[in-house]
Amino acid sequence: MVYTADNWPITAALLPFPGVRPDGSPVQEAPAEEWQLVFEEVRDAGFVNADLTDSWVRPGDLSPARLKELTAAAHSAGIGLPAISAIRRSVIEEGAWQENLAYTHRTLEAAAQLGCEVVSIGLHQAITAAQRKQLWFWTVEGHKDPVGDKDVWNNAVTRIREVGRHAAELGLLVSLEMYEDTLLGTADSSVQLVQDIGLANVGLNPDIGNLIRLHRPIEDWREALHKTLPYANYWHVKNYIRDEDQARNQFVAMPAPMESGLINYREAFQFALSVGFQGIVCTEHYGGDGLSVTAANQEYLRGRILPKRDGYRLGTSLVAQGRQLPAAVPSL
Repeated sequence: MVYTADNWPITAALLPFPGVRPDGSPVQEAPAEEWQLVFEEVRDAGFVNADLTDSWVRPGDLSPARLKELTAAAHSAGIGLPAISAIRRSVIEEGAWQENLAYTHRTLEAAAQLGCEVVSIGLHQAITAAQRKQLWFWTVEGHKDPVGDKDVWNNAVTRIREVGRHAAELGLLVSLEMYEDTLLGTADSSVQLVQDIGLANVGLNPDIGNLIRLHRPIEDWREALHKTLPYANYWHVKNYIRDEDQARNQFVAMPAPMESGLINYREAFQFALSVGFQGIVCTEHYGGDGLSVTAANQEYLRGRILPKRDGYRLGTSLVAQGRQLPAAVPSL
């Protein structure tokens, strides 16, 4: 059986929800009733699944009892939790990689307790002070992984392979999120990293929205997806309007609904199916009413992009694909 528009598991990213409460205390420590209010808001927007983006709550730092409370809060709201995105905890960050690696392992354990299918991780690091001053943080360069450093590369391979093996023991997929100026910052390096890690349950999260928003020259989005989608096992999707004046070295990008931006997701999903993609899709958006835009993105995917019938030809992926039992999808 293949996924169709009616049952493809789509999650809402929890990026629009802050990790700090109005009184300055962390949402991490909030009572479960407050977590449930967020899940109810997500459900009311039309979602039946959420990606536990750890900028909101960090499952890897919750006790087993609190994880049960988190699960109960989601289920009470009618929300499934098939995925966790653990962001900005690079396992090659100088001076912090050991804690970040330990956190990643804790996140895997939490994901297993929550009944997740996939954990998305990356090599991007904390936003810098200069980036925090900007309207859009990606308009200022942040941390850069060293290019051509074999030791750093081998550390990434070895440590992510360790994560992947742990995930396999727990029945989980690991997905590596593409992000600028990291070892996952280009299509070629991302594919090479997955190949060098060499585990079937470790694939790519080809979030090329992170790349097309940069105010500088970028890879062609079609070429990037054609290289990376055969290795994709989870997918953060978002879009940006982009304008370029290469003669003046001027580049501008701003967030946009999926159907309105530079990436043609109709074409992207057609190719994804041709190379066997059956992963969970996570809708993201920065700025404004992010939840409403991601809800509109889900409607766009189900209404006009994802296959309506199950008789389509599915290619063969180069990595394992999960089979999270999808929840019922509400009428749109």
